[in-house]
Amino acid sequence: MAREGAGLFAAFRVLGRFSGHVPHVLRYHGRHREFYLAAAVGRSVHTYNVKKLGIVAVSNTLPQDITCLAADRMLIFASYDSILHAFARNKEVVHTYEGHKAKIHLLQPFGDHVISVDVNNVLIVWNIQSEEVYLQIDFDKATFAVSALLHPSTYLNKILLGSEQGTLQLWNIRSNKLLYSFPGWGLAVTILEQAPAVDVVAVGLVSGHIIIHNIKYDETLMKFQQDWGPITAISFRTDGHPVMAAGSPVGHIALWDLEEKKLMCQMQDAHSTAIAGMTFVPGEPLLITNGADNALRVWIFDGPGGTGRVLRSRMGHSAPPTKIRYHGQDGKQILSAGQDGTLQSFSTVHEKFNKSLGHGSINKKKSKKKGLKLDTMALPPITSFASEVAHQSDWDGIVACHQGYITCTTWNYQKTSMGAHKLRPEEFSKHKPVDIYATAVDITSCGNFAVIGMSTGQVDVYNMQSGIHRGRYGKGTAHKGAIRGVAVDGLNQLVITAGSEGLIKFWKFKMKDLVYSTELPCSPSGILLHRDSGILGIAFDDFTISVLDIETRKIVRTFSGHHARINDMTFSPDGRWLITSSMDCSIKTWDLPSGCLIDCFLVDSAAVSLTMSPTGDFLASAHVDDLGIYLWSNRSLYSLVSLRPLPADYEPSLVTSPSTCPMQDVDVSGDEEPCDEMIEYISPEQLGEQLVTLSLLPESRWKNLINLDIIKKKNKPREPPKVPKSAPFFIPTLPGLIPRYIPPEEENDRQSKVVNLGVLAQKSDFYIHLEEALSTNKYKAPLDLLKSLGPSNIELELRGLAPEGGGSMEVMLSFLRMIGMMLNKKYNFELAQAYLALFLKLHLKILSSEPKLLEELSKLSMQLEETWIHLQALFNQSLCVLTYMKSALL
Repeated sequence: MAREGAGLFAAFRVLGRFSGHVPHVLRYHGRHREFYLAAAVGRSVHTYNVKKLGIVAVSNTLPQDITCLAADRMLIFASYDSILHAFARNKEVVHTYEGHKAKIHLLQPFGDHVISVDVNNVLIVWNIQSEEVYLQIDFDKATFAVSALLHPSTYLNKILLGSEQGTLQLWNIRSNKLLYSFPGWGLAVTILEQAPAVDVVAVGLVSGHIIIHNIKYDETLMKFQQDWGPITAISFRTDGHPVMAAGSPVGHIALWDLEEKKLMCQMQDAHSTAIAGMTFVPGEPLLITNGADNALRVWIFDGPGGTGRVLRSRMGHSAPPTKIRYHGQDGKQILSAGQDGTLQSFSTVHEKFNKSLGHGSINKKKSKKKGLKLDTMALPPITSFASEVAHQSDWDGIVACHQGYITCTTWNYQKTSMGAHKLRPEEFSKHKPVDIYATAVDITSCGNFAVIGMSTGQVDVYNMQSGIHRGRYGKGTAHKGAIRGVAVDGLNQLVITAGSEGLIKFWKFKMKDLVYSTELPCSPSGILLHRDSGILGIAFDDFTISVLDIETRKIVRTFSGHHARINDMTFSPDGRWLITSSMDCSIKTWDLPSGCLIDCFLVDSAAVSLTMSPTGDFLASAHVDDLGIYLWSNRSLYSLVSLRPLPADYEPSLVTSPSTCPMQDVDVSGDEEPCDEMIEYISPEQLGEQLVTLSLLPESRWKNLINLDIIKKKNKPREPPKVPKSAPFFIPTLPGLIPRYIPPEEENDRQSKVVNLGVLAQKSDFYIHLEEALSTNKYKAPLDLLKSLGPSNIELELRGLAPEGGGSMEVMLSFLRMIGMMLNKKYNFELAQAYLALFLKLHLKILSSEPKLLEELSKLSMQLEETWIHLQALFNQSLCVLTYMKSALL
């Protein structure tokens, strides 16, 4: 059974993905007068401005990962498998080119056409606008396997092809003729790049040679060699310095001086993987590089020696993250530890706030000297860590344990570097054991102490400020088996440890004494404490989860439903939900008060770590073999979501992972019939006939009705506004030699100011409804009309009920019966009081002289007295209980 509608979490965006193995593309925007950088990240294209390296656009996602990228002045071309797409405005796909039978691996924009080459050696020239095939050339793979493609500058309608056999061919695309074949150098061509000089091309070979060749005369001008393997990228500097940069598969960049014909300098470890793309910004001393290590870097050449320094960079993990946790209480930073050995901080607000705390190292000074590749001092990847913001500006606030390593490290978030202390037991200070390592860590809420569990069952406490060992729990070891988890409560009173032998133990934090020990039904794989509510989540090796209350020390909930190892758990900020991830690729949300599963969905790859924002707005997840950190928005904060238990036969659906661009939550309510549990509850006008119910009108509509005459008197102006006498455009004059003005005629006949009500005597809608209600006895229509009026209009309507205002005694009687109906049904109670008070104030003389109206008023008086006595009794009872609760000694 599938669930109707969307689930509790919706895909929002991914953090920490900036680059892949596909070379980037540099474009110039003429109107903006700015360079833009396009990089393929997964299934979408990211566009950055070179000035700040800020992301300006993210394209729509393609069905598969992008394998090839190119761009011209207007469009970005991206291919996956055998299909080529063209993006306009860096966003939407406007053209699709289908015709290849194999994977496309080379692209070249060519004026109004685009050229693509697949791995089967089929070259197709496409018309960009019509999407038709202009030309198709099939090459024999045995004699000429196309491996590089270039359009030489100023060579009209011509392209230069490089092959795995080492030969080069110059073709005229318009006439479909082979113009010239270059014999080559007997080695496979990996890249072709146009030099700033016309007719000159740089050819990169698989042996590491770079050939500067003149294709007009088929003459080699220069030859260089690198010892780092095949040439992966070549670029020429165009700001007046004759420099060529060449990339390598090991991440080094060589800078060659073309005038001196020698190596100028080396930029080692520019990337930790192969240099995928490398481009000098035209006319500027800036070099842009990207690689499969998930990094984009802009280098500036402004120092002596010709070497470059990093000006701007965007980088994430080069290997999948293993542990993620929110840092702080504002929900804006996520700490992430990856298999690449780094600890990084990703901002959920903007990429410019991202931080890299660097690699773990035994000796940072020696590591810097040896470099990244030869670093024997590097620590293994972090497997678990804990952080706290208290005192993080004074000393280190992060403690981490490493894979198979006994020493735990501290890290400083403010300094964005590894900390000053390395925490290990004293007995192992001189030698490093092989089979003993740290397995679990936690840090106290005050940030002063770190608790570390070992694979031998030891649990030690260290001071974070000084790094001094402050004690050990238990006699020798706290557990007989390896420590699977440690936790400290919010007040530093208890330390909770879990051992692989199946025991949970509670220790006094300060005295190190054992308080309580309980046996678990199975060996635990991990624990997680929600400090605010004092509940402990325990994951077991049999794929079940238990929730333990640390006050009563009893298991209060047990959940089962996962079919593989549970990787991680996280609590919602209020402690109501427990969210778990497993190797069965499911993410499940358990409601602790009801003890039920309320949400479940599947992802493409299993989530290895989960963390919920302290503000409750996002769930973050890290996945197997994935470099990104995925954010899922909590839909219960902004839309109607069913939190009812899922049925036993519920089948979770596969949810697409978020992309880099924030995804809009699609409203499916218009397409699907809402199920019974999702229909919004509409409160009735009155919950019960015995209850006194007030209206929903604001106080300004009824509270000041009885004092309306006083308010009008106060707001009345002291003297009426005077209208200035306007002179006519042409002032009339008397005939004669001397011009004289005609005096204004005095108005002798003054008009009477007494208004004849007979002329204006027209019945209002309220008056007509009251007349009809005398016969039908239905007062809902006049009451609704009166509720829609403002205070001044209400007073005008009530004044018009009297005979001198154009009304009648029957209509006044009908109004009193409407008030009686409101008191009988006990709804709109405050309106009945306000309307009746104003009615009595306006028509008291008439009411006292009419027997029928007096009889109706006596009935109303009895109803009011009865209702008020009932309400007074309830008020007195509530006040007595409240007074007792405040004064009683409990």
